Amino acid sequence: MALWAQMTPKLQYLPTETLNELYPDTFPLDIRHYLASWIEEQRWENFDVDNMEQEPQARRLLDQMVHLLQEVAQHNPNVVERVKLQHISRNLSVFQQQPMQLVRTVRDILRKESHLLAQAGMHHNFTPFQQIPQGPLPTNGTPQPAREDGKTDVDNLVLKVLEIQSCRQTLHQLQEDLNWEKQEMESIQGQNELDPQHSDQVTRQNRIQQLEYNYSVCAKKRMQLLQEAVCALELCQSCLILRIKSWRWEQHRATIGLHFDDNLGPLQTWCEQLLGVNSNLRQELMLVKRDHGGVEQFHTLQESLAHLLQTLIQNSLVVDKQPPQVIKTQSKFSTTVRYLLGEKMAPGKPVLLKAQIITEAQARQGVVPNENVGELINSTAILEHNTASKNTCATFRNMSIRKIKRADRKGSESVTEEKFALFFTTELTITGCESPYSIQTISLPVVVIVHGSQEINAMATIIWDCAFSEPSRIPFIVPERVPWKQMCEALSSKFMSEVQTQQGLDRYNFHFLAQKIFDQPDISEDFSNMPVSWAQFNKEVLPGRNFTFWQWFEGVMDLTKKCLRDYWSEKLIFGFIGKQHLHVILQNKPNGTFLLRFSDSEIGGITIAYVGPTDNGGRKIQNIQPFTKKDLDSAGLGDRIRDINCITHVYPDLPKNEVFKKFFTVPSPPNPDGYLPFKLTTVVNPGDQCSSTASIPPDTPMDIYGQSMSNVYGPNMNQGMFSPLPQSTPPYMPEQMPGQGPLYTSPMPQAPSSEEIDMEALEGILSSICQDTNKDLH
Repeated sequence: MALWAQMTPKLQYLPTETLNELYPDTFPLDIRHYLASWIEEQRWENFDVDNMEQEPQARRLLDQMVHLLQEVAQHNPNVVERVKLQHISRNLSVFQQQPMQLVRTVRDILRKESHLLAQAGMHHNFTPFQQIPQGPLPTNGTPQPAREDGKTDVDNLVLKVLEIQSCRQTLHQLQEDLNWEKQEMESIQGQNELDPQHSDQVTRQNRIQQLEYNYSVCAKKRMQLLQEAVCALELCQSCLILRIKSWRWEQHRATIGLHFDDNLGPLQTWCEQLLGVNSNLRQELMLVKRDHGGVEQFHTLQESLAHLLQTLIQNSLVVDKQPPQVIKTQSKFSTTVRYLLGEKMAPGKPVLLKAQIITEAQARQGVVPNENVGELINSTAILEHNTASKNTCATFRNMSIRKIKRADRKGSESVTEEKFALFFTTELTITGCESPYSIQTISLPVVVIVHGSQEINAMATIIWDCAFSEPSRIPFIVPERVPWKQMCEALSSKFMSEVQTQQGLDRYNFHFLAQKIFDQPDISEDFSNMPVSWAQFNKEVLPGRNFTFWQWFEGVMDLTKKCLRDYWSEKLIFGFIGKQHLHVILQNKPNGTFLLRFSDSEIGGITIAYVGPTDNGGRKIQNIQPFTKKDLDSAGLGDRIRDINCITHVYPDLPKNEVFKKFFTVPSPPNPDGYLPFKLTTVVNPGDQCSSTASIPPDTPMDIYGQSMSNVYGPNMNQGMFSPLPQSTPPYMPEQMPGQGPLYTSPMPQAPSSEEIDMEALEGILSSICQDTNKDLH
């Protein structure tokens, strides 16, 4: 808050016109004043306001600003100011459509303030009527933001306490001098009762009067400093509590993949420093009462410090490591609760932390619930101090929900939409405080399930809650509808977090996803401001499908995370694209051009769309049946792309063998036990290579054993029985494939791995092959 501290005294000299220019209606002076510390902590200069990819970061800053302003309004005792701040926080919605405009506005304000202060420093006199520049400022005009841990404010508080202590010591010295002078005066008066005009008496009397005057001034200054220190402590503590709440909010948003710094060290230091300041001020106030009796302001300051102490103690309990947000009954889980004032707890009796599970309705009450809605196992833990890390934590390592009591559901509401939370309570004593304090905190919302099949739907509830809830909401209210552009940010963040990639979704992906969720495949308009509902997200099945939008999207994330991360990160997968857009970009491409897209028709599949020939010499776009995780576990995507001869260049025109070479599997050497390895080869449309394939649909991938018989069975096989196939030739194809289905795997028995093949085992394997090929063994 260093910049604002320098700026505030100079505001009175600015004309109204300049003030209006400096702080526009969209960002009034009140925001700058109440959020001064937070504003100067943010890195506004790091933004490129013309880069739309930074919009999500800008929108997060806007959300935090609204949240902090609402918190300030809520704690403001002045009704007029409270209503005004609430009105201002609502007006910040003008930046929702263009969050980068907020960045531009705040950045310009800070630059202008720095320029005005630089002017004042250069001319030694403030010149308020000069034009405020609009462009970038010199480096020496850039504000130095306050540290996130509130060090600047705390340092100022400590200096105030030292000044109060110095003032007290001065008063003590003045009192001693005054006592001495009065004693000497009495002695002189006893000796010179008949000469009241004696020079020593006059000198002493003047000195006493001066000391009494100095004492009075110093006593008033002492009280003034105490009042200022209490006000500064209140402001600094409000900033701390807002920062703790902001930390909790960032922890909440981390569920959808947003950045979160979980380091609580700076906040713990801040808490401890404010507790020390509060303790020192309470001691100074008691000394004031001893020296001057019950002065007028004494009780007011005493009550203020007591309230600040209680608020600080109660807000210092935080859930450091949240429990899983989807919890299955009868399953173990863990969570950690940390107390930021742990080093200040009174020694002796151990502090026991108790956990309960509560409903959404109980969470709104904010008090210890009377009714248990669930039975928690291992629901108590001791707050233990770690000397090395200086952390005081209670770790619940083996918690479990034995049973849960459900609320009455309305309409089509599912059990996976019901939110609970863990409620932690304890009672502790702080060193230097006589009475114990009851403190409590609450976890993020959790969904309790009884079967693994409910997990995906339960996670949808959590994702919606984390992505779209308001910071200062009533637990656990969420909007029923949100703009599509907010949904896009949440989906991209979650996708990158889940897959562990830096490559997010692009505008083409978002457009296809919008067409899918809104069931408007032929619409090319901008969907940004179209509202999407919770029902569209995960209650209503997609048209023509038996799954919801989220179930389908989650399946894509799971497949990409487990099988396709590197392909996606290197932009080799186009991903989410509709068939209409697919035809547009491939229609003029030569035969063999292909791209990889996620399946539109099944959960967790990736397909290859390619340009192929038609019977009349034309071209058409074909889609190979999707590969699932099971398929890719048996043979990776790179190997499958290598094996399929009808695709040659990945879109737009890159040779597949160059692009995907790093993903090709290197043939394994013979095993030490004498067995030679085999591989699966993928072939598309076997009708091009053999005649008896009428039962197999075109563009169906098949896995076959693609090595020569001599490679499988060794060099001693009768070469007249089976002719070896060179590695450069197309893979071995049977004349007829029995059965139907999208994926055919030859039922060749697996050879023993612990002993050599005997004739009986060999004959069984050969018989199986001959049955597949309709040939006689002999």
